[in-house]
Amino acid sequence: MSLMQTDYTEAPPAPPNVMIIFGAGGDLTKRKLVPALYHLSNARLLPESFVMLGLDRLDMDDDGFRNLMGEQIRDHVGEVFEEDVWTKLCERLQYMKIDMLSGPDYELLCERLSRIDAERGTEGNYLFYMAIPPSLFSKVADHLGDVGLLHETEDDWRRVIIEKPFGRDLDSAIALNNHLHKNLDEDQIYRIDHYLGKETVQNIMVFRFANGFIEPLWNRHHIDHVQITVAESVGVEHRGAYYEEAGAMRDMIPNHLLVLLGFLAMEPPNSFEAHAMRDEVNKVLDAITPLTPEQVLTHAVRGQYGAGTMPNGEQVMAYRASNGVDPNSHTETFAALKLGMDNWRWAGVPFYLRTGKRLTAQYTEIAIQFKKAPTIMFQDTEVDELEPDMVVLRIQPNEGIQMSLGAKIPGPTMRIGTVNMDFCYEDYFGNKPATGYETLIYDCMKGDATLYKHADTVEKGWEIVQSVLDVWSALPPREFPNYAAGTWGPAAAGNLLREDGRLWRRIQVPKAHGR
Repeated sequence: MSLMQTDYTEAPPAPPNVMIIFGAGGDLTKRKLVPALYHLSNARLLPESFVMLGLDRLDMDDDGFRNLMGEQIRDHVGEVFEEDVWTKLCERLQYMKIDMLSGPDYELLCERLSRIDAERGTEGNYLFYMAIPPSLFSKVADHLGDVGLLHETEDDWRRVIIEKPFGRDLDSAIALNNHLHKNLDEDQIYRIDHYLGKETVQNIMVFRFANGFIEPLWNRHHIDHVQITVAESVGVEHRGAYYEEAGAMRDMIPNHLLVLLGFLAMEPPNSFEAHAMRDEVNKVLDAITPLTPEQVLTHAVRGQYGAGTMPNGEQVMAYRASNGVDPNSHTETFAALKLGMDNWRWAGVPFYLRTGKRLTAQYTEIAIQFKKAPTIMFQDTEVDELEPDMVVLRIQPNEGIQMSLGAKIPGPTMRIGTVNMDFCYEDYFGNKPATGYETLIYDCMKGDATLYKHADTVEKGWEIVQSVLDVWSALPPREFPNYAAGTWGPAAAGNLLREDGRLWRRIQVPKAHGR
């Protein structure tokens, strides 16, 4: 059973294991992984026989590593930090200096893990987390395979978590999957997408399939269109060199946005088992009609931010002025697509996707707009037009669900106003501190791959965007930069909907709870 199906306090601890993090000296480990382990420890979901072994090139011992992790843990955990919880977890942290490209170092790793098993009772169960550049995924897997660390028996398990990007196009994604399969069975590979650790993403299925009045409306007969927005207010920060190779399309759409679309649009699975869920998501991706080269010119929009002013008054520089970025860069920091599906449920319903850097706010949502009701009965009233009803699934910040609908404005005449019914997770269930990685790490330890990507899912995502990447590569943009930092992106993104008689939903970011 996935943690998504139960409260933390009702879930059993994971089985004994060692979590081995390649690249443990990086930001991901300090900002996300160790805080996630803190929350799991606090919720009593880590087994008593557990060790986290950090691997990196830094020259230090166990105590040095613990001090390094402890420098920022309070900031990342926040007000709920408890010293005794950290003390217990900290004692389980170990470190080993390693050259990830050196075969002999992996022999030493085998010896270290054997000692941990003997001393800590971790039973030979190993979770390898690759918090490293994608160019090292296959090489590290090869070395692990060479020394037998990926071989499972009836008495133990070996699993590998891989961070995105899973390739940079269709060909490289296929090559990566094929290479990994030389050393690993597919059920040993856990391709992580932290968006799937967020409660609202998981709640999409509950919202749709556990509420009898929702599912009958979830189709082309009632829904006009869907908008998926993943907006980032930050720039590329210290990732300029990486972003030059990736861009907004590669970085976000085949991974985050298409997975959100898959969960939103899939048919009811027979169960919450991983294979059932993945099969339905893959059917959605199969049904998406890839854009032809001609359609790319009208159904896809790219942008790059220039200098501008953020809503808080901060003056920020243009993307091209960032460290590691070509001063004449053609890399997009904004991407938007109009997609359609060729299946019974969604035929004729457009899906609009957008994502970008240095936008007005840090905000992620899925907006489902329903078709307008007939107005004939209101023809002799002051009502000129009925506003469409809408359901908004807020993924961040302030996770929750909002439903907007029409209601009569009190008074002697017939006037209709839009009212919002707003559900916020924090109000109903409290604010459980989380990084988004807790559920995913716990599920991997339990062997539940429901919220992880299958090789087929990764490749299908790249298939959908490959034609866009090909056209954009062949036709460099002439107008970059084409939107100012602190706005909602280039004007052409608005035209993507305006030409269909629609508009992007006006996003008003809710204030943090209690403010």
